[in-house]
Amino acid sequence: MLTARDSLLVVIDVQGKLAEAMCDRAELFENICRLAKSAKLLDVPVLVTEQLPDKLGPTRKEIADPLTNAPFITKSSFSCCGEPKFVTALKSSEKKQVVLCGIEAHICVTQTALELMAQGFDVYLAANAVSSRSPNSKQLAIERMRQHGAEIITTEMALFEWLRDAAHPAFREVRKLLA
Repeated sequence: MLTARDSLLVVIDVQGKLAEAMCDRAELFENICRLAKSAKLLDVPVLVTEQLPDKLGPTRKEIADPLTNAPFITKSSFSCCGEPKFVTALKSSEKKQVVLCGIEAHICVTQTALELMAQGFDVYLAANAVSSRSPNSKQLAIERMRQHGAEIITTEMALFEWLRDAAHPAFREVRKLLA
């Protein structure tokens, strides 16, 4: 099970016009924002990647705004693990559990998940916070990651596992994000 103490959230490439082309994009953006805001409330570190932002544009404002203290890492490789700055930030976090969200599920998210698992990380895929241009590509990506050992979760599962107890001091604030 996830714990806030052992977790790191990775927000992958939610940028510009490509983000607008995702299936179920309103739900996608809402769930990524919930993860980002909750991570901030619960002191879960966050890494944000941007695939060639000079070409694809910056991370969407509503997602970037709550992550002002998170490093934004530019990459050209599809897997986040292909970017040395990402690998350095990941290792320096000393976290074992990695929660993934972002786009595209069948490319950057899958390649990142597979490489992280090969390196011994516990990968948790927030399935309602990833997407692709095609629903079929998203579904096949989720199934592939599951077959390779990723835990498939929802955004709410992550939030409540991070909280662990209704007596948690941040419970009411996190709960408001779900309304």
